[in-house]
Amino acid sequence: MAKEMTLLWGSGSPPCWRTMIALEEKNLQGYNQKLLSFEKGEHKSKEVMDINPRGQLPAFKHGDNMLNESYAACMYLESQFKSQGTQLIPESAAEQALMYQRMFEILTLQQKLADVIYYNWRVPEGERHDSALKRNKEALTAELQLWESYLQKMETGSYLAGKKFTMADVVGFPNVAYAFRFGLSPEKFPRLGEYYNLVKDRPSVKASWPPHWLENPKGMDTLKDL
Repeated sequence: MAKEMTLLWGSGSPPCWRTMIALEEKNLQGYNQKLLSFEKGEHKSKEVMDINPRGQLPAFKHGDNMLNESYAACMYLESQFKSQGTQLIPESAAEQALMYQRMFEILTLQQKLADVIYYNWRVPEGERHDSALKRNKEALTAELQLWESYLQKMETGSYLAGKKFTMADVVGFPNVAYAFRFGLSPEKFPRLGEYYNLVKDRPSVKASWPPHWLENPKGMDTLKDL
């Protein structure tokens, strides 16, 4: 099964990472994979474009089935290998509802993180304004406080959607890890810090940890003042 799969990915990319976590959770080790460099523009190579015409990573295929949106790839893997590995979508309606809500809400956090972390990269120097970056940071702080409040309402040791590790964590943890990599303070956001520490040593997460993070454990301080 796994030998029929190919994943082209980039180190540290949350969409790539969540796809890899899903593969690990479904016991699909041994798939064909290739680490590409964003800095070298390898995500625009013909090899990638043949699978993902947007020239983005991940580029994932299983046989003739191509899935380039990470959410789609994760949902596909759970659907096709439901009886294998970790059950990532709960059975009960209430648990499913919360899991889906948190799963798609994480996209808002992902966007607000990018608005701050990549502000100087995305906005030309002459168009940058301190007031705009300040607004982005305020919006990100409010978003993080919302997630902090979600976790505060749950028992200690909970995942994003309850006591079980679910698809919400598969797609969400890489973004939480990204925030701490870029300097988010666990003292200011203690429940998010507890969640990060709970999940970071999970086998699927350790097996897929971004290699350049392993080479350079020290991150950046972009978010330290939130």
